Amino acid sequence: MQNKLTLTILLLAFNVALGQNKISEEKYINIGGIEQWITINGNDSANPVVLVVHGGPGSTLSHYKDDIFADWMKDFTIVHWDQRGAGRTFGKNCPKTVNEDFYARNPLSIKEMTNDGIAVTTYLLKRLDKKKVILIGTSWGSILATEMAQKQPEIFHAYIGHAQFVNFLANIKNAYNEVIEIAEEKEDDQILIKLKELGPPPYQQAKNYGQLLRVVKQYEKLNATPAPSSWWKIASAYENNDDATDRYNGDDYSFLNLVGDEQIGVKSMVSHIDFNKTSLTFRLPVFMIQGENDILCSQKLNKPYFEKIRAPRKEYVAISNAAHGFNEAIVKKQFEIVKSLRVQN
Repeated sequence: MQNKLTLTILLLAFNVALGQNKISEEKYINIGGIEQWITINGNDSANPVVLVVHGGPGSTLSHYKDDIFADWMKDFTIVHWDQRGAGRTFGKNCPKTVNEDFYARNPLSIKEMTNDGIAVTTYLLKRLDKKKVILIGTSWGSILATEMAQKQPEIFHAYIGHAQFVNFLANIKNAYNEVIEIAEEKEDDQILIKLKELGPPPYQQAKNYGQLLRVVKQYEKLNATPAPSSWWKIASAYENNDDATDRYNGDDYSFLNLVGDEQIGVKSMVSHIDFNKTSLTFRLPVFMIQGENDILCSQKLNKPYFEKIRAPRKEYVAISNAAHGFNEAIVKKQFEIVKSLRVQN
């Protein structure tokens, strides 16, 4: 009886200790002179930290339930950050009326957002008592994360890029040519008419980029296994009109700054990006995970780029039945790579 009581007490003490190490924080922190939203979640704050740089821009991940990275939280602490101009960060700092004058007077820049990302990382190092974090960037986030890894590699264990951009203008031109070819093969006359009316990019108006990307997504879906619908369920704390409005407006604002719009007076913040010229040497391990059927960030562009990269360790993985977005195969491979790093701090 005494032994059983002692065992029960030890188990209770062990469970309390585990509970004390669990971390679940959602808060604003001051980054770059404004309040920016981050979430930090994991079963043990002593675990290595993964900073996920979302795509879009404007496509935040913090507002979803934990299903995408649920299996990671036993071994890692997962951090989501609503970037400047996105989600709750946008809502906290935007005026009541968001209009074209606001867009024109408040441009986003790669430089400023890179500095934001470095500052978020520095905050995490101090808050969680770490020397480095693991950096993941997807789609637009691959541009921002690449810039972060280039600027301050010593604070990151590794960079894991998914749907890696190389040169935005080259990517979008290639996407146009690929969907033209697909539409011709399918004899999809309605799509062909639409594409030929648009003409090849670059475009003067953001709405034209939006029309092209809708066709790209339509064709990508034909050759990709979709993610589980549960991944995209909004957490109850974010399921309200204010948050929904901020996500919607932030998405528009961020997209305008991505592609530019001459009529509104907004310049593209990525028109100068060409990683073939600026980012061929990395002072940290680099991994790229690529959907084989990704049209927007095609292997035709990022595979040759990857082959030119010099890094302490590098690996390129192509995933069949995947396109531009996340699905189970993509996230599983990310997890495998993150675990293979065997990070201790």
